[in-house]
Amino acid sequence: MTGSPASFRLGNEILAFRFVATLSERRGDPVERIATPERLRAWLGANGLGDAPVSDSLLRDARELREAVHRAGTAVAAGGVPEPADEDLLNRWSARHRARLLLSGGQARWRLPDADPARAALAIVALDAVAVLGGRHDGVIKRCEQRTCAGLFVDTSRGGRRRWCSMATCENKIKKANLKAARTT
Repeated sequence: MTGSPASFRLGNEILAFRFVATLSERRGDPVERIATPERLRAWLGANGLGDAPVSDSLLRDARELREAVHRAGTAVAAGGVPEPADEDLLNRWSARHRARLLLSGGQARWRLPDADPARAALAIVALDAVAVLGGRHDGVIKRCEQRTCAGLFVDTSRGGRRRWCSMATCENKIKKANLKAARTT
């Protein structure tokens, strides 16, 4: 595997939204974090979804899945519903290549089928998206308010006032910008 898992944004508690974050800075200068099949393989491994080879074709399919999750999540965050085409794509993915969740050493771990495990891993991402976008979570789906981000998250804060997808990255950027602005005035 090439690339460091540290270069991925893994702080989001929702797997599908971590996958959306493989294209970050969507409203600025976009950063593609799965530029190659090897990078997608590294992301799957960093998220406990195996270490299976990834083809160029699967990388294209994965990006299509990622963008459907992003569009659907953005629609839900705005109080709407996903487009039927995005729902259809998510439903088709979630119905494919079923993996099994097993308890092993006190930890829940995915057991991927021997046939096409990387595609099965992406089906898990789609299944997570369907569950979250369909309301199987506590909290409200929101879109990050950091100027360049557009990431998705579920706000489970007591007052429902969370504004950023990641406190470690996006909130930090806002705090630094505010501090810099305060120093210059």
